[in-house]
Amino acid sequence: MNAFDDAGRDALAGLYPEQPGLIPHALNDHPAFELKALVALAARMRPESVEYNSGRLPVGIDPDAVPGNGLTIAETIAGIADNGSWMVLKFVEQDAEYRDLLDAVLDEIVPVVGPVTGAMLKREGFIFVSSPGSVTPFHFDPEHNILLQIAGTKTMTVFPADDEQVAAGVEHERFHAGGHRNLPWRDDIAAKGRAFELVPGIGLHVPVKAPHFVRNGPAVSISFSITWRSEWSYHEADARGLNALLRGVGLEPAAPGRYPSANRAKSVARRVVRKLGI
Repeated sequence: MNAFDDAGRDALAGLYPEQPGLIPHALNDHPAFELKALVALAARMRPESVEYNSGRLPVGIDPDAVPGNGLTIAETIAGIADNGSWMVLKFVEQDAEYRDLLDAVLDEIVPVVGPVTGAMLKREGFIFVSSPGSVTPFHFDPEHNILLQIAGTKTMTVFPADDEQVAAGVEHERFHAGGHRNLPWRDDIAAKGRAFELVPGIGLHVPVKAPHFVRNGPAVSISFSITWRSEWSYHEADARGLNALLRGVGLEPAAPGRYPSANRAKSVARRVVRKLGI
C-alpha cells in the first residue's frame, strides 16, 4: 500500500520546506493503526516512549502543570473514547513492524525532499491517540513533519515559524538547551495562526519549528506523524545554540535565517565552541 500518490507528492512539492498545507494520503485504512494493534505496540515499547496525560487542557500550559489521567497505558488506549486523555507513542521506529512502515512511507517522498534539503536524517515516527475534544497545547518541534490523520478529526492551528512575536528567540534557545517543547501562549497572537481541518486521508505538512496547537473533534483521533531531520535543521539548532551563548554575555543576537539560509557560519561557530567544552 502506497501512502502517497502523484497528487500527494505534488502537494508536498508545492509546500516543502517552509509552507504548512494539506496533503492527501492513503494510510487511513492501514491495520497498523487499529486500536488493538496500538495496544499491542504500546505493550512492546519502553514505558519512557509512551507519553500520556489528561487531554482536558488549555491551549497554553506549563508542562509541569499538565495533569495525569490516573490510568495505565493499556487502560488509556482501550478507553480512549471516554477517558478524556491524550497519548503519544514516541519513536515507533524502535519496533520492527512500524520501522518498516515508516521507512516505506518516507522513501516515497525522498524524490521531493532530497533535492531541496538533502538526505533524510534521524527518521522518527509518532502515533497520537486522543479522546474527543482533547487539546495538544501550544508548542513547536525541531523536525520536518507530516501529520497523517488516520481516524477522527482534529483542527491544527499553525503559526509562522519565523515570527519571533509568536515564539521569541529565547524560547528557541531554551528548547535547544534541553527545555520543554511547550511555548507561552498569549491571546494577542491568536490571529497569526492558520487553522487546518484534518480528516482521515488528509495530512498536514508542518515546517520545522512552526508553533502550533491542536483541538480534537467529537470522535477518537488517531494520527501518524512522520518526521525527519535535515542538515539545514541541525544548522538552525546550532545557530540558536550560539545565540544563547551570545545572549548570555549581554548581546542581542539576530535570529537565524530560515530556509534557504543555511546558518552555516553561526552553526560552525557553535560546533567549534562545543568542542572546546563551552
